[in-house]
Amino acid sequence: MAGALLAGLSPVAAGAPQAAAATGRKDDPTQYWNRVLLQTFRNARGWDASPGKLSRSGAMVFAAIYNAESAYQYTYGTLKYEPYLNRPLKYAGKHSRPRRDEEERLIDRTAYRMISQLYPGDQAYINARYRARTGRSPYSYDPLDRLVVDRVLRQINKARAGDGSANPATYSGDTTTPGAWRPTGETDCKQPSDAVTPNWGKVRPFVLRSGSQFRPPTLRGFTSYADLVASPEYAAQRDEVRRVGAVDSTERTFEQTVIGWFWDHDLDGTYHPPGQLLELTGIVAKKLRLDTYQTTHLFALSALSLADAGIAAWDSKFDTPIKLWRPVSAIQATGGPNANWQPLSADRSGAPFTPCFPAWTSGHANFTAAWASAMKHFFGRDNVSFIAHSEDPHTIEAYRKMANFSQVAEEGKLSRLWLGVHYRWDAEDGNMIGTNVGDYVFANALLPTRSGRPHHR
Repeated sequence: MAGALLAGLSPVAAGAPQAAAATGRKDDPTQYWNRVLLQTFRNARGWDASPGKLSRSGAMVFAAIYNAESAYQYTYGTLKYEPYLNRPLKYAGKHSRPRRDEEERLIDRTAYRMISQLYPGDQAYINARYRARTGRSPYSYDPLDRLVVDRVLRQINKARAGDGSANPATYSGDTTTPGAWRPTGETDCKQPSDAVTPNWGKVRPFVLRSGSQFRPPTLRGFTSYADLVASPEYAAQRDEVRRVGAVDSTERTFEQTVIGWFWDHDLDGTYHPPGQLLELTGIVAKKLRLDTYQTTHLFALSALSLADAGIAAWDSKFDTPIKLWRPVSAIQATGGPNANWQPLSADRSGAPFTPCFPAWTSGHANFTAAWASAMKHFFGRDNVSFIAHSEDPHTIEAYRKMANFSQVAEEGKLSRLWLGVHYRWDAEDGNMIGTNVGDYVFANALLPTRSGRPHHR
């Protein structure tokens, strides 16, 4: 290795395996590992498939990839943006030159290692995808592991240690007062303890100061369920969902039905809302022909925004005075012809389905708004058109043209109203929080360096 440095070569050239350079990889490495990650999302079940857990995984994977790429850029004098949280790593001498496959190997090894750590149950699949990409065993020696990858993973794991994401406590709050969230009685939502990740709002954010940073103190000023359900504002919100969100609604338009299903992805076996938005990140990056460095930067920015949006959404759901019941509970409680009301949202068998946690605010609205904000900031504009994709089993359109990033946020926001699982104020307030999250992440993470040199911390 010392001889390699003296010769002006990267230290990874000394003893570096040759097979990786011979595989003829053509696609972007971050895009490749995003597809692998999304399959692990599809495979996840239970709380592991919750939006918060999935978005946390995405942030850890893409922050690690970005930090490894930052080490490469810093080592060879081309660093433009700060790494996530830490000063960049340098792993070769001043006059070293990189191997042809070095940058991709860094990303491949980092992504493989982090995804394997997060999803050990999918190890056989992850190993197979590594071999398919590199032509090598994932267990073969690569000096980049010791020089960079081990250090990057330690950085990310140290930052996330004890973040509250493993809290197993179940929900035990009020589920009997009118207005308070209660199980909807569906297959996976029959008792209070079925509420999904009720403590996720307390998870330590990736960039935000706290999950409550942008959350209104309570839902539209209401501090008691009695005042809430007696108000004309609540009655109007409930009535709108009853009319446009019912399975047999005559007021919901065909276009609204299309939008509802296109952004759904509540069901196991899909890549869920965080996965759909990470897929869209890749679609936009490919369309605009971002290079490897730009792609890692964009994925890290969008993934960090999504992770903190998930924490902020759950903070509003469980850590405020009003844990709002879902429309199906509210509407059926009015009795009479509404006693058997059901939402459009359904499981794979067609049975009614409502996510098992409070309504305010909408997670979909938080996620899509944070994503749109991150994308607008990264590109410095909103008017980027692209074709979005949906894999929801009920979707009417698999592909849908987006005129701009804001359209994603707007459709994601209102899709939950059309499906009958959220009120309009859930969507509006979630959109506001998510937008603020995306703005804050952009302003406080992955910042430009000063003349190519990192800021001192």
